[in-house]
Amino acid sequence: MLPNMNKRAFTLGLASAFALGGLLAGCGTKPLTHTGPVAETSGGDDPPAAPRELRAAWVSTVANIDWPSKPGLSSAKQQQEAIAILDRAKSLNLNAIVLQVRPSADAIYPSKLEPWTEYLSGAQGKAPMPAYDPLKFWIDQAHARGLELHAWFNPYRARMDAARSQSAPNHITNTNPDIVKRYGKFMWMDPGEPAAVKQTMDVILDVVRRYDIDGVHIDDYFYPYPIEATPAVAGNAAALDGRAAKAELDFPDDPAWQRYLKSDGTLARADWRRDNVNRLIEAMYKGIHAEKSWVRFGISPFGLGRPDRRPPGIVGFSQYDKLYADAELWLQEGWLDYFVPQLYWPIKPPGQAYDVLLDYWIGQNPLGRHIWPGLFTSRIGAPTRDYEPDEVLQQVSVTRSRPLATGHIHFSMVALMQNRKGISDQLRASRYTGQALVPATPWLGSTRPGTPAIKAVRGARSVDLSLTAGKGNALYAIWARHGNEWRFAVAPAARATWTVSDDERLGPAEIVVVSAVDRLGNEGERVRVWSKP
Repeated sequence: MLPNMNKRAFTLGLASAFALGGLLAGCGTKPLTHTGPVAETSGGDDPPAAPRELRAAWVSTVANIDWPSKPGLSSAKQQQEAIAILDRAKSLNLNAIVLQVRPSADAIYPSKLEPWTEYLSGAQGKAPMPAYDPLKFWIDQAHARGLELHAWFNPYRARMDAARSQSAPNHITNTNPDIVKRYGKFMWMDPGEPAAVKQTMDVILDVVRRYDIDGVHIDDYFYPYPIEATPAVAGNAAALDGRAAKAELDFPDDPAWQRYLKSDGTLARADWRRDNVNRLIEAMYKGIHAEKSWVRFGISPFGLGRPDRRPPGIVGFSQYDKLYADAELWLQEGWLDYFVPQLYWPIKPPGQAYDVLLDYWIGQNPLGRHIWPGLFTSRIGAPTRDYEPDEVLQQVSVTRSRPLATGHIHFSMVALMQNRKGISDQLRASRYTGQALVPATPWLGSTRPGTPAIKAVRGARSVDLSLTAGKGNALYAIWARHGNEWRFAVAPAARATWTVSDDERLGPAEIVVVSAVDRLGNEGERVRVWSKP
């Protein structure tokens, strides 16, 4: 995920959020079944299936790419920027945020295991002032808007080359320097060191235990991207553009490798490195669900698969051989709940064609885990190799045309905040015309939530609902039929009231139906709470 972005390509513009409608405004052309309609034309008394599609954006804290806009802001200003991002996400009909909580073996939340990140205060180890818990704030504010909050961790990166402050005394580079290796301008926790694995596992499970997150998310950094030995040039930008690093600097993990050989290890070095990563992935999947069964685990690897399995014409960087990431194996074993390949290329170029790569990953998914590709939305308006908005719009359409790909994630939120070349306006008008539920994850649990208690009263220009959540109720799914059109909305379970406003064109709601949705997306019994007399 763009590890070489040492500074923001654009200044974060906190434009005012779009005006929010009551129960949804406007209806457009009916899209494919799995994304669902904003409104359906139907004379029936039963509402259609709830629209389902993961619509999310990454919020990067590293290098202040997305949030906060710069280090050293007051807590109030940080909170103001967070609310602006969440309001924009809600207004765009997104339903999830993937927030980076561990940029470089540090934290955006109070932790006994790792220091505060410098991207908040400007100095690693220094808390934001006045004191508050940013992660809890993000979770509470996201859930209040009916948005999921997934905590995004970098498993092994210890220090960025552009770090502005000295490492804190309790940073891993100081507390256990033997397991941290310098690689070019980076400091990297060695995946072959058991203490490094334990540190990452402890940090992630600590967050799972202490915070009400909806998911744990890791990106493409396992072993670092290769860099040239002379000069030391970071390599993932080259990988993305199809350029190979020459005279690559090997990762300095010889102490761990020699211990492995002395313990009668039989794997070749590359296979040993892949095994180190595989064991971490399996342990994370099992450990997270042992703590909280409903917290989903997702991985966002580099978008190109193993060279020996690629479709004809697909060429480029091999994460299997260079990052030691066997992503196909993780899907085969089911060690994740959702898979977000970074498909950061346009649809047309044959060497890394978006649609061909998407089909490849769908075909590598025998257990039916969620496939939610990552889109490089921040390339819109970039200084080089920029996208036009239509590229992202078409990628959304291509993804929707594959029934086994049920969502997508934008990298990153800054492009949507700045509405680059009108991309936010166009998404809202043509692709996100209505709200949608996140697809259900039945392999983690399929028990339906309890039935909510709803009271409905006809007002002067609306049907007013009083809501009382049932057991396991995280969201309300709300349908209203106006004339022959059904409208759909999502409300957080914390809401005590909801208003179904009359439609200026179609008139008042004739039928209102409500159901509960749990943390895994399971829908409960539908209850008709209002019928026109």
